Amino acid sequence: MNSQKISVLRAVFALFAVICMITIFCFSREDSTQSSETSGKVTETVVEITVKDYKKKTPKEQESIKDKFTFYVRKCAHFTLYMSLGFFVSLTVGRRRLFSIGSAGTLIFCFLYAVSDEIHQSFVPGRSCEFRDVMIDTSGALTGMFISMLIMLITSAFIIRRRIKLSDAETDPTNDRR
Repeated sequence: MNSQKISVLRAVFALFAVICMITIFCFSREDSTQSSETSGKVTETVVEITVKDYKKKTPKEQESIKDKFTFYVRKCAHFTLYMSLGFFVSLTVGRRRLFSIGSAGTLIFCFLYAVSDEIHQSFVPGRSCEFRDVMIDTSGALTGMFISMLIMLITSAFIIRRRIKLSDAETDPTNDRR
């Protein structure tokens, strides 16, 4: 792939990273009531899918089940949003080794954004700043970075294999396509 195409791809990935950051910011600016409503809708859907006969249970039993699921749904949301951020930031940085300045920079960037996000939440009514959430966010970002690096590795291997085949076909004296 030529450098112009790579630059365009990196710009697109950077745009997606910014979209992830805006999404995270928008969720973080919700006060506790709005945040509970947002996660409550997701929790209700998850519970309805995973708990057998949920609709047949009493309202008190339903509420108890939802309360148990709420924590996990909220933490999975943190993880998933930051996994997306780590994925796109990593793709923006481009192909590199796992233990490199680019990888460290990706992880540090996501960690600092998670810290700033938690500090931001501390100014929102009913919300708090929790180090545990920073660690969940950073774990999500690390996972996203690993996934992106795996995809880049597979894509790179595929491109190299394709170039070798094309090169072999061009130099093959029995090839009729010349």
